[in-house]
Amino acid sequence: MAEKAQSYQHHVRNDPAFHQFLVPVGAIMLIGSIVDLVRHFGWSSGWHVLAVIWAIVAMFKIRLYALKVQDRVIRLEERLRLQSVLPDRLKGHIGELNEDQLIALRFASDGELPGLVEKTLAGKLGRKQIKQAILHWRPDYWRV
Repeated sequence: MAEKAQSYQHHVRNDPAFHQFLVPVGAIMLIGSIVDLVRHFGWSSGWHVLAVIWAIVAMFKIRLYALKVQDRVIRLEERLRLQSVLPDRLKGHIGELNEDQLIALRFASDGELPGLVEKTLAGKLGRKQIKQAILHWRPDYWRV
């Protein structure tokens, strides 16, 4: 199955196993365990609520750790890409780009990357402004 073309309006991706299964099931389990605690107050029900809360927190923390690893890889990839695409006068300024800027610049085509980097460095554009300024979108189908 071919991926949908990405653009600023359509580039956010969801993981069905996480967003349509784990999150709703976690919410249902939490509600059910709280109802059980209210109806049958006791240690067992209290521990059940605590276990469900622990599982939900663990699930979100694990997801957050995976996203941080993706961010680190994107930063590395973009720094390498910038070294090969940017003119020499801009290469010395790559370190001035922050994480959000690097992550947003990954969507820019090689041809418009030098101009966007200049605008970003001059105006300190944020992630959203950079993405909105991209004319030729370079899709990222790996990030979830």
